[in-house]
Amino acid sequence: MGALLFRSAYVVFLAATSVPVSAQWLKYPTAGTPRTAEGKPDLSAPAPKTPDGKPDLAGIWEADDSRHFFDLTADSKQEVPFQPWARALSQQRQDNLHKDDPLALCMPPGVPRINTIAPFKIIQTPPVVIVLYETTSTSAFRQIFTDGRPLPKDPQPTWLGYSVGTWEGGALKVDSVGFNDRDWLDTLIGHPQTDALHVIERFRRIDFGHMEIAVTIDDPKAYTAPWTGRFTVHLLPDTEILEMICENQRGIEHMVGK
Repeated sequence: MGALLFRSAYVVFLAATSVPVSAQWLKYPTAGTPRTAEGKPDLSAPAPKTPDGKPDLAGIWEADDSRHFFDLTADSKQEVPFQPWARALSQQRQDNLHKDDPLALCMPPGVPRINTIAPFKIIQTPPVVIVLYETTSTSAFRQIFTDGRPLPKDPQPTWLGYSVGTWEGGALKVDSVGFNDRDWLDTLIGHPQTDALHVIERFRRIDFGHMEIAVTIDDPKAYTAPWTGRFTVHLLPDTEILEMICENQRGIEHMVGK
C-alpha cells in the first residue's frame, strides 16, 4: 500500500512541476498511417520498412504503463547483482522517500528511464536516428548515430550519454556510454548508476502500433554482472509531442525525506 501511495503522490508531483504549452496539431492525421474501414488507425497492421528495407521506427511512442519508470525490473524475475555499496544506496533512497531523485530538481530522466514515462518521437534517417522527448522535466533529445562511427573514448559525462546504433535483423541495437553518476535508473527502487554505465537497448517494432524495448545495464562499478529489463510502448498516431518545461523553484522546501 505504501508503494502505491508513493506512486500516486509522485505522479501528482511530476504533473504539478511540468508545464506543457498549449496543444497544437493534436488531431492532425499522420500521413502513411493504415486505417480501418471506420477511418481509425490500424495499429495491428504490419510494421513498416524504410526504402532500404530496414525496420521503420518513426513515430510518436509512449510506454504502455509506468511500472518500469518505477522499477526497471518490474517484469523480470532476475535478481539484480548489486555491488554492496550500490545495494545500500538503493535502500537509502527508498528509506529517505526518494527525496534526492534528480527529477525533483527538474533534471532529465536518464537512459533508459526517459523511455518509460512520457511520449517520445523517433525521426529516422540513414545516418542518424533522432529521439525527441516530451519528458516529465524539460524537453530533451538524443542522437543515435547509425553512420558507422565508434563510441567516443573519453566523453564528457552527460545525462543522456552518447549513442551509436547498428541494425540486428529486425531490431535497432543502441549502445550508449558517457553518462554522469548523478541519475537513477528507475524511480521507486532507485537503482544507482556510475560513469562506467553502458546501456544497450534493442528497439523492435512488433507491428504498426507496438514496439518492444529490451535493455541491458552493464555498470561494473555498481553491479557485479550485467542485468536486463524489458518493456513495451505503443504508437500515438494523429498527434504531436508538446514542449515541457519543469518549474520547481518554489516546491523544494516542501519536499521531505526521512
